[in-house]
Amino acid sequence: VVSINLEASTPEHLSKLAPDKAFNDDLYARMRWIQEAIDKKHGKCRAQTTQFLVGANTETDREVVDRVVSLYDDMHLQRAYYSAFQPIAGTPMASHPPVPLMREHRLYQVDYLLRQYQWEKQDLIFQPDGNLSLKQDPKYIWAVNHPEFFPIEVNTADLYQLLRVPGIGPRSARRIVKARKTGSFDSLEDLRTFGSVAKRAAPFVLLNGKMQWEHQGQISLW
Repeated sequence: VVSINLEASTPEHLSKLAPDKAFNDDLYARMRWIQEAIDKKHGKCRAQTTQFLVGANTETDREVVDRVVSLYDDMHLQRAYYSAFQPIAGTPMASHPPVPLMREHRLYQVDYLLRQYQWEKQDLIFQPDGNLSLKQDPKYIWAVNHPEFFPIEVNTADLYQLLRVPGIGPRSARRIVKARKTGSFDSLEDLRTFGSVAKRAAPFVLLNGKMQWEHQGQISLW
């Protein structure tokens, strides 16, 4: 695996971090060369990755995600890594405020949704400032913004529907589909048995036609 760290999503943002680096003519061009070598099976390299420095300037999470999606689509990037900016004494950006580690974590969650859940860019919901919520994860925010999709019946929902439920991941969703061939899911404990976070899934599912959760107050998104 070869890694060329873009650090920023656009030439403009990179110039603020590293004025001596050329985004298109240097970093991006090299990534293109690597991908061509992989496609032609030249050398031992079989995949490439990259990394982004998060929050070191005015760059938004939406801009980072836009770039990552284009890399997955155009260069078949294996995966992206993210690092929340933390100031270091004695450096030019020593006075820049540290970036919450949760912001890095949210980008990793989005990255997982893109790679493992087959989400599209348009599925993601950003705050008005272009960043992801620090209070709630992106899958949960999608769910509460799509009430027309829920609740779903666990005993009949297809894999795609199950994967949209907060608390149900790819592994537990596949287990649920397989287990339904020999029995039904009747309680939240059944969901826990197959690896789901039942408490998180409860507001969004039916088990044999029955809700397992009573709505209490307004759900906070941000």
